[in-house]
Amino acid sequence: MTDATTPTSPIDRISERFLEEFVELSPTSATFMGIEGHDHRLPDFSPAGFEALIELNRRTIAEANAVQPGSPREEVAKDALLERLGLELETYEASVPQYQLNALTSVPAELRQVFDLMPTGTDDDWETIAIRLNQVGTTLDGFRESVIEQAAAGRVSAVRQVEDLATRIASWTGAEGDDFFAGLAGRAPDSAVKASVEAAAASARKAYDQFGQWLATDLLPQAPTRDAVGREVYELASRNFLGATVDLEETYAWGWEELARIEGEMQTIAAALNDGDRGIEAVAELLDNDPARKIHGKEAFRDWMQQLADAAVEELAGTHFEIPDAIKRIECMIAPTSDGSIYYTGPSEDLTTRPGRMWWSVPAGLEDFATWREVTTVYHEGVPGHHLQVAQTMLRTDLLNRWQRIACWVSGYGEGWALYAERLMEELGYLEEPGARLGMLDSQGFRSARVIVDIGMHLELEIPKDNPFGFHPGERWNAELGFEFLRAHSRMETEFLRAELNRYLGWPGQAPSYKVGERIWLQARDDAKQRQGSAFDLQAFHRDALNLGSIGLDPLRRALARL
Repeated sequence: MTDATTPTSPIDRISERFLEEFVELSPTSATFMGIEGHDHRLPDFSPAGFEALIELNRRTIAEANAVQPGSPREEVAKDALLERLGLELETYEASVPQYQLNALTSVPAELRQVFDLMPTGTDDDWETIAIRLNQVGTTLDGFRESVIEQAAAGRVSAVRQVEDLATRIASWTGAEGDDFFAGLAGRAPDSAVKASVEAAAASARKAYDQFGQWLATDLLPQAPTRDAVGREVYELASRNFLGATVDLEETYAWGWEELARIEGEMQTIAAALNDGDRGIEAVAELLDNDPARKIHGKEAFRDWMQQLADAAVEELAGTHFEIPDAIKRIECMIAPTSDGSIYYTGPSEDLTTRPGRMWWSVPAGLEDFATWREVTTVYHEGVPGHHLQVAQTMLRTDLLNRWQRIACWVSGYGEGWALYAERLMEELGYLEEPGARLGMLDSQGFRSARVIVDIGMHLELEIPKDNPFGFHPGERWNAELGFEFLRAHSRMETEFLRAELNRYLGWPGQAPSYKVGERIWLQARDDAKQRQGSAFDLQAFHRDALNLGSIGLDPLRRALARL
């Protein structure tokens, strides 16, 4: 969707050509990005399919390295492309996507989730869904071939991840929970297309059942019991998620300090909320049971989120942020699954076919929602968080090439910004209500605990002997201690925490990217204040930083230093 204002320098042409070739190889990525014309296909996740991605990255990196940028804008575009594709190539060459399994982001989860975003308005849309559903079996077979090849080389995900993915698949197929595929087919119109959708859904369900059984019977006996991925894999994952190289031991130590600081603030608020008689946990329980802070029913809670998200857009537009009318629409959704996750999906490329959406996959049986916990979540996923960040980037056809606008995503930049947005809303006075502020700090504290646990477990570090909580001093981290620590420093349901622990162990480096990303955003803001002195303007800083598009945090700091 190039228009007359889209940059067309050599590096922009290389980036856009890469995107065109990439979505041919990864049509599910096209659907997630909102690029039309690819919804009828699924990727090839066989060894040959991964090799094609490797070749594309190598060739594009060579082409980009040969280009001399003609302006600071082109320099940012080149820096962003080389940083992302270079790390992707390292990851492919380390065979991580070819063997790494987890319930949230590995290939089986990607294939399932893509059907949530496909258009359903016409019979033709449903026919496209049926065509794609019929390819699920072949696609899973190709991925199984890759996993088997990696297993022969000694690369297999841990027992915990294989079991967790098999359980999640059972929840999708109806073996242990709602049948996602039956639910999808049940939404098809009562027309000639319905029978083909039902048959295709049954085919996809069977393919997932067979894949889940293969995990349990064939792969599981080969899986190691050790959860930690070790330093080499973890350092690569950390660089990939942050777009920056950080000192892991220093970051681990900072996590302890940050958690202690946040919990000190929480304790002060908790004391004020209950005249000093109760601790954080007791006050959280008090707030959970407060009728004024409780909503019953998923639909009612969705409506509450929608109202808060809409109000944030209207109040921040023109005051603290420039929010064009084209991106003011955000849609709050209840997801068709029940795994407890909350996430954002961006709008379609044309900004009209599909709006930006905030999804809540509500756990089965949950009907009561505590609003004090979720005010900050709405700001994180909506405005000024992910929605503002992603949708504004898509608008900047004058500054960013198409790959930068819709394909480049760095977790440290994106999740770091969204967590920064939560803190920013406190700075702007939107969290003066003590319960809402406590909820924001609870979120911040949880993300700090994840820095400690994620780095500690995967590097099997020693727990500091003088840690501020007196937690198992001198012992080495493992999964059991990780869960105990999360349990002690969060106010969440036990099953949710178990799922979170599995997520960290199966997706190394991702969980710390929120808090570490926020830390780097705050450092970048402080650096800009130092450089600009009395001329520093917060709204201009936000505009200039977001106008760079999603970018690695090391390239972000270099780009901001040139502004």
